[in-house]
Amino acid sequence: MYNMDHKTLLKRLTHIKVLLTDVDGVWTDGSLIYGKGGEEIKSFHVHDGLGIKMLLEKGIDIIVVSARYSEAVQKRCLELGVKNIYQGIQNKTEILDKLMRKYTPEEIAYVGDDLPDLAIFPKVGVAFAVSNAVKAVKEKADYVTVIPGGKGALREIADLILSVR
Repeated sequence: MYNMDHKTLLKRLTHIKVLLTDVDGVWTDGSLIYGKGGEEIKSFHVHDGLGIKMLLEKGIDIIVVSARYSEAVQKRCLELGVKNIYQGIQNKTEILDKLMRKYTPEEIAYVGDDLPDLAIFPKVGVAFAVSNAVKAVKEKADYVTVIPGGKGALREIADLILSVR
């Protein structure tokens, strides 16, 4: 779903050099599952993984920022080639501020799903929300995916970005 004109969105996507992304609700469906020993278990979709790899191959940096820390997230990111992983970050705009030393706002896209993500939306070139995001986030996003977070939404975004390359 487009909250901005499709042509404008595609034009903005041509400038994207980095995809900054939340984790829970975006890379995953937002479920928190704990094993018998208390370990956290997360489920990732293979389509998202290939989308991330395709973006990296085209020179798009992937930067992950999450308020929570998870070994599973660390492992999944590293196996996909994502090197910039920030976990346990309560104020995600701190990471954005660091990014803006290297990139202009127009070169950054962000993917989120919940209220803490709203602080970043007006500061980036393109703001994405996954379809299972909360209403307030979907209303402020430039584009809302058809596919939910954790089920291929990142791949949908990757395909959209790559379509203008």
